[in-house]
Amino acid sequence: MLTETLTAVLSKNALITAFLFIGFLMWLSYFLSEKLTRGQIHGSAVAITIGLVLAYLGGQYTGGSKGLADIAIFSGVGIMGGAMFRDFAIVATAFGVKTDELKKAGWIGAASVIIGVALSFFIGALVAVSFGYTDPVAISTIGAGAATYIVGPVTGTALGASSDVIALSVAAGLTKSVLVMVGTPFVANRIGLNNPYSAMIYGGLMGTTSGVAAGLAATDPKLVPYGAMTATFYTGAGCLLAPSLLFLIVRALA
Repeated sequence: MLTETLTAVLSKNALITAFLFIGFLMWLSYFLSEKLTRGQIHGSAVAITIGLVLAYLGGQYTGGSKGLADIAIFSGVGIMGGAMFRDFAIVATAFGVKTDELKKAGWIGAASVIIGVALSFFIGALVAVSFGYTDPVAISTIGAGAATYIVGPVTGTALGASSDVIALSVAAGLTKSVLVMVGTPFVANRIGLNNPYSAMIYGGLMGTTSGVAAGLAATDPKLVPYGAMTATFYTGAGCLLAPSLLFLIVRALA
């Protein structure tokens, strides 16, 4: 009786339940990140991995198409993870950046953002083609995911990609994020990543904010704000370029 009442209350207040659930999931992810990897793998990457696993298990359990959101008590996760909240988060992040700060890196810092987006996009697109994808929408979505796991879903939604392709784009972005997190401390000395100027260029080239932030934190915490700043611009540039100019290039070449 108590269980049924609790389930009914949580289901009726689905969005609040989703915030509580995601809050607990984030706490658990950062706890696991600290205890199991000593922060080498960022908590956000752990959270995304757990989220993908839960989405798969939810889909298998219900036979639906919305993953965990098909379970009544977790239906609010579908709203919280939908386009409205996603776009709000992107806009909020962009408003938190001072454009004047980007000038400190000069034209090279600005160019690194564009180069980083284009390079990641086309590498991801080539990987998609090598796995047999021929649809420009699918190729562009996976390519955008190789930029970041935010740019991928934004591009996929804008172009009308299928949910499985969007999921692949998130997985591609997550893989890149983890590689940047783990690899940054090992290559930092070789590439001169030891000052704010190089950190801004590095953030512009890599782009994944969580990956760059965690990697720089393991290298030198003082460099984190600089790398994260240009990485944030990278996300914005990717959301603008991937579903427009870069997609048109892919469609022309396909």
